[in-house]
Amino acid sequence: MAVATKMPMAPDPALPDPALIVFNRFGLGARPGDRERLAGDPRGYLKAELRRPDVAMISLDDPAYADLKGSTPAIQASMAANLQRKRDRQRMATEQPPAGRPAAASVMPPPAAPAMSPPVAPAAAAAAAKPAVPPVEVTLFRAEAQARFDKAMQAEAGFVERLVYFWSNHFCVSVAKDNIVRASAGAFEREAIRPFVLGRFADMLMAVERHPAMLFYLDNQQSIGPDSRAGKNRQHGLNENLAREILELHTLGVGSGYSQADVTSFARILTGWMMAGREGRLGEPGSSVFNANAHEPGDAVLLGKTYPAGGMGQAEAALNDIARHPATAQHIATQLARHFIADDPPSAAVARLAKVFTRSDGNLRALAAALVDMPEAWSTPLAKMRSPFDYIAAIRRAAGPGPTNDPGQSLNWLNALGEPLWRPPGPNGFSDQADSWASAEGMKTRLDIAWQAAWQVKDVGNPNGMLDAVIGPSASPETRQAIARAESKQQGLALLLMAPEFQRR
Repeated sequence: MAVATKMPMAPDPALPDPALIVFNRFGLGARPGDRERLAGDPRGYLKAELRRPDVAMISLDDPAYADLKGSTPAIQASMAANLQRKRDRQRMATEQPPAGRPAAASVMPPPAAPAMSPPVAPAAAAAAAKPAVPPVEVTLFRAEAQARFDKAMQAEAGFVERLVYFWSNHFCVSVAKDNIVRASAGAFEREAIRPFVLGRFADMLMAVERHPAMLFYLDNQQSIGPDSRAGKNRQHGLNENLAREILELHTLGVGSGYSQADVTSFARILTGWMMAGREGRLGEPGSSVFNANAHEPGDAVLLGKTYPAGGMGQAEAALNDIARHPATAQHIATQLARHFIADDPPSAAVARLAKVFTRSDGNLRALAAALVDMPEAWSTPLAKMRSPFDYIAAIRRAAGPGPTNDPGQSLNWLNALGEPLWRPPGPNGFSDQADSWASAEGMKTRLDIAWQAAWQVKDVGNPNGMLDAVIGPSASPETRQAIARAESKQQGLALLLMAPEFQRR
């Protein structure tokens, strides 16, 4: 007797290709052979990645990442380097003759004129002037960047990595602030984002806001309670940056009903949360500490609720309540739906995500799974542009990793595309709107990068086969014709990397 087998349903030609949804909308781009691994179950493929243990983590025990440091030792290394640079400048200043006074004449006769030598080439002169050892902050930054690029290459679909990038941009810090952030931005992502990306939102929020990189970036070590002991002695005042960005960007969102009085009250609650300085008077340099002398004493009212005086616990209680606020659920649901579905996300999808967020107490794994189950995620056309990092990752996954153990070219490409790594223009992060990346200049830069990437591949396969492997049946007749008519394999690969179907998510 024949045994009945369950056959996968044929894809609906009116809907986007499910494999393209997996690897473009949710992931970081298909590698050759990836599409075959879906086995007719695209949703299950994505959910399986969510269940993998430690899927988001970068282990410092891995020998490949021996150069990575935790945030505190990274900040300490930057502090030590900055102190040494200051001493070097002071020494050089003392060795220089005072302004307006010529250097003392030499008592030795001038040497004989040497024989003419060929002029030094500009490139050689620049190389000679370049320091032999790069600053420690640059070394740390590049090591962290390489670890991030490695994770993008190794990921299955790349869904969890996309979630890491989403939350890292949501809770962003910027290396443009100071060398301390440059040294610790990668560690911030590893310590405050990756461990919680499939955990509870409240836990991620707490880890982010008390991290030394965030406290330094948003100036909370400068925020002193006016009636605290430090405030009375030093006449320092509040800095509202951290409080404002938590309410406006990280949790409740603009227009959610909080007032300026709430911002000021929250800033008072957060006083005392700071990064320990180089002298170590408050704790280990570069670590997150609570300075009771700077904390504003007394009860505080935030969003209509009174928080009794309680030192560091006062802010922790406030953060836990804000993490569970209905406006936070709505804000996070909107941001996620905008990132993964459409610039103007369907209201029904946002409502369902907000409900899951509330019902699960901010369980981010449940939220990601709900996103995968949403019919809108599989029926909405791929109309958003891949962000620069997503685009570079997709190129590397499709065409090959490029220079190994050297993030320089990928970092340069990100700079050229306007999304320099860990350097957003402000606390609101990089834009998630399609038109931010679809300018004429931006598209020209993408084309240039596609050509560069294609010409670096030493052994290009059949571009038509690569088109089927990476894009599949969604490739338009125009794209297929252009690649079929390419004059070389490299040109065919470049045209694939330029194709609209490759650019969209």
